[in-house]
Amino acid sequence: MSHETQIILDRVVLVKVDANIYGARKKLKKEDLVLADGSKLPPEDLASLGSKRLLDPDKLTVFNRLKKEAERICLRVGTRFLGGFAVPVESAASITAELERIGLDFAAAKTEFIAGYDAAVTDWVVRHPEFAGIIEQAVDSVEFVSTRLSFDFLVVSVGLPDSLPPADIARLESKIGSLSEQMFYEISVEANHLIEQSLLGKQQVTRSALRPIRRMRDKLDGLGFLDHRVAPVVSTIDDLLARIPTKGAIEGSILQEILATAMLLSDPDKTRRHGEGLLATQLPVVDETEEVIEYAESEPPAVLVVPTEPTPVIAETAADSPDFTDLFDGIFDDELEPESASDDWALEVLLDKS
Repeated sequence: MSHETQIILDRVVLVKVDANIYGARKKLKKEDLVLADGSKLPPEDLASLGSKRLLDPDKLTVFNRLKKEAERICLRVGTRFLGGFAVPVESAASITAELERIGLDFAAAKTEFIAGYDAAVTDWVVRHPEFAGIIEQAVDSVEFVSTRLSFDFLVVSVGLPDSLPPADIARLESKIGSLSEQMFYEISVEANHLIEQSLLGKQQVTRSALRPIRRMRDKLDGLGFLDHRVAPVVSTIDDLLARIPTKGAIEGSILQEILATAMLLSDPDKTRRHGEGLLATQLPVVDETEEVIEYAESEPPAVLVVPTEPTPVIAETAADSPDFTDLFDGIFDDELEPESASDDWALEVLLDKS
């Protein structure tokens, strides 16, 4: 195992969030559909039926919100890794406290949902009287539903086993080495969101626009041990924040600098190259008689310039469907792909030592 890999494993813990949420869906059967004369469904080798909802999906919103909140808490200081989150050791205690609070909120929401489950199903039937039969025949018992709602988490340290074939060690080190790439990607997603929601086309912004910048700065600072190019990027952000007025709206040249910095962070490759370039300018002068140290090829630091075209943000959107389309949704949806088998293997090997 390389020295760099050992440093990373010593400085992170793996946080696994296990949130199970009842889907309130059942497979849509052919007999559930009433077709007009002469109409027919496509054959199964062409398309498969989707699912039918058994109650109002809004009743389950609270559980999805709590699950996403737990993920945001972990992502605030950590990065995705093997189906969980690699979090700095020093942040483990605060993460645990917040996840315990979410666990209590989840349990309270579950108690309320279970108490009103029968009424929620009845209300759904009343709202869709023409399809009452296919709803009622698929309704799950309240006892079953209770087993499908749970929230828990696990915090563990990880390490490479003492004896492992060289090929497997190389595979694991590759996954551990990709942590910095994942970190830069997550930063780019948040930077793109900041640009689209708060900065693009604005002549002035409130100080609330600085919160995402500070979040990104703190995340990079906490995970700086993943990549040597992080430190100068953090210094760039610190220099910018230090020059922002302490009160009043943010506008003019300083706003343009904020936008330029966000544009930089929105591109993982440019962020890495910028950090590499800043490091190159800080290298000490080496005497010709001393040993020459080889550094990775880098480009000179670039001046932050606001691009004329922002990096596009691809966001998932969802819209309410009229009539009965909320009852029969996803008729021809493809199944979701399972988690990577390679990630599962790597997680089992790493946790085996613990």
